[in-house]
Amino acid sequence: IRAKKPGPTIFLSAAVHGDELNGIEIIRRLIHEKKLKITRGTVIAVPMVNVYGVVNQSRYMPDRRDLNRCFPGSAKGSLAGRVAHIFLNEIVKHCDYGIDLHTGAIHRSNLPQIRADMSDPDTKALAEVFGVPVVLNSTLVDGSLRESAVKNETKILLYEAGEALRFDEFSIRAGMKGILNVLQYLGMTRKVVRSKKKKLVPFIANGSQWVRANASGIVHNIVNLGDQITKGQVLAEIGSPYGAIFDSVKATRSGILIGKQNIPLVQDGEAMFHVAYFSEDDEEIAEHIENVQEQLLPENDDS
Repeated sequence: IRAKKPGPTIFLSAAVHGDELNGIEIIRRLIHEKKLKITRGTVIAVPMVNVYGVVNQSRYMPDRRDLNRCFPGSAKGSLAGRVAHIFLNEIVKHCDYGIDLHTGAIHRSNLPQIRADMSDPDTKALAEVFGVPVVLNSTLVDGSLRESAVKNETKILLYEAGEALRFDEFSIRAGMKGILNVLQYLGMTRKVVRSKKKKLVPFIANGSQWVRANASGIVHNIVNLGDQITKGQVLAEIGSPYGAIFDSVKATRSGILIGKQNIPLVQDGEAMFHVAYFSEDDEEIAEHIENVQEQLLPENDDS
């Protein structure tokens, strides 16, 4: 989408992991969004970076490589390396900004969150204006699209929300709204009439930690995404098919639940709950997340 007036160039990418489908739907809806009127600059939308993975409902490329560990790639390398090389050189290197859309892995759900390098002032500003409940200050991963984009001096956000192989309405709406917020912040769209609803300001996590199972068995979850967690709180019970309880999974520190395993079976040592911790009051953050859900879920839609 190219406006008549010059301005920034931003790419929107989805399905770098082929089983992460929410981003595809976010881009599809954005393209048909009546509110999206690009007045300056260019938006490059790539709904399926890993087409092979989408077709095969797989996270990986046909050569079993993780595309998001193959950047910057090579013109004469593996299939994954060649796709990474093409995307980086044909898309990313022509962009000032980027938003890479992801979900949790299969059988894992993520609360809508932004992962970004918060030490960079411009990236921090984008992360805050996106408007999701939680922002994680995330280090760059070797071989990732985000690492290559940063080396190219492209300011990039990574949006994580929902679960692989499923559409999640809350995650899709939060992603759409966030992208529209960023485009408006960059001056690429006309300013819209301000809603009377309270502006959503994200909380920046100091860090996060996975809580792991200490037994194998059937899982009975007690908490949900977005819940306030206190140190020592029981998050789930692991037991046998006959009802015997093998272990109670307890929080190792206080925070907010931003990710969880969904399948009701677990093996000893497996990651079950992702807890983010903050400087702010956890109860305030949990209330903030509820407010976000109320604004974005369909039953509360006043459009």
